[in-house]
Amino acid sequence: MADMQSPPRRILIIKPSSLGDIVHALPVLAALRRANPRAHIAWLVGTSFAPLLDGHPMLDEIIPFDRRRYGRMWYNPAANIAFWRFVAEIRRRRFDLIVDLQGLIRSGLLAWFSGARRRVGFAEAREGAWLFYTQCVRSERSKHAVERNLDLGRALGLPIDKAEFPLTTTEREADAARRLLYQAADRRIETYVAVLPGTRWPSKNWPAEHFAALIDRVHDARAARCVLLGAAGDRPTADAIREQCRTEPVDLVGRTDLRQLVALLAGAAAVVSCDSGPLHVAAALQRPTVAIFGPTDPRRTGPYAATAKVVTHRVNCAPCLRRRCPLKHHDCLLRLTPDAVFAALDAALRGDVFRVTAPEN
Repeated sequence: MADMQSPPRRILIIKPSSLGDIVHALPVLAALRRANPRAHIAWLVGTSFAPLLDGHPMLDEIIPFDRRRYGRMWYNPAANIAFWRFVAEIRRRRFDLIVDLQGLIRSGLLAWFSGARRRVGFAEAREGAWLFYTQCVRSERSKHAVERNLDLGRALGLPIDKAEFPLTTTEREADAARRLLYQAADRRIETYVAVLPGTRWPSKNWPAEHFAALIDRVHDARAARCVLLGAAGDRPTADAIREQCRTEPVDLVGRTDLRQLVALLAGAAAVVSCDSGPLHVAAALQRPTVAIFGPTDPRRTGPYAATAKVVTHRVNCAPCLRRRCPLKHHDCLLRLTPDAVFAALDAALRGDVFRVTAPEN
């Protein structure tokens, strides 16, 4: 693997999406910064995820990328003009190293259009993106996403002993999160469990009645309030959970921006989440985290933290990696009981440290 011949002065990381994948790329940023303390490091990131990186001490610049707008360039003249103006802005910055961690045709083209003499990405990049790199790095797809990203970092000659997730919140953000909780609950809440039931795949959804039973169990056994968190699109799921709860969780679904969500996760005593982006934010923040997995593979995309526990119900068809259950029974999550999830959560609330476990096929 090739080492850096001369230290780069201007570095661009291309990783526009999604939330969990951006978190998994943070260790590369940390390694780049430690190896190049004086370099100008920028990150090209999707506009909706840019707030995650706002004010990041290891970044000099955030370059927002409006995928929806630029994606219309093929049939919309205004979008086409806007895209090429964006490319011109990238070229004007004169990057000498591009690190493409997205690995799709759009990111590969942006790397090429940048004019950087060194463009590094995965040899296994999809859609032919590897054609636009000057250095292709091989890494087994069976590895965890964080380990694959670190393989690319090592190919750059970066000294990497462990994965660092430089993700923090400010005291001001923490205070704002506490105020938001107070307004929603009508009283001060010192200890709470963050519950994130929303996902983008129907196959990843744990049943609403299971979440409701878990929330009631936490209230009865631990005297702790549960706080429902998620995007506006998770509202139907949150409503279904609340309808079946005997106790009353604090409902902040659709009421937070990304920075507020991060602050609320940072302040939680523990976090329970399906396989979603906020799960990985919680793990990066080193919060005790219980991850509910069904059709996806935690060995590749599970929470990467010693404070995280994956709970699954072992079935022969998992992980299928399908958006909808191809067998129509959804047993991997339907048969994962609230008792099993509570047992992991109770251990987290006791302060037990556990490591990620993978399902058996």
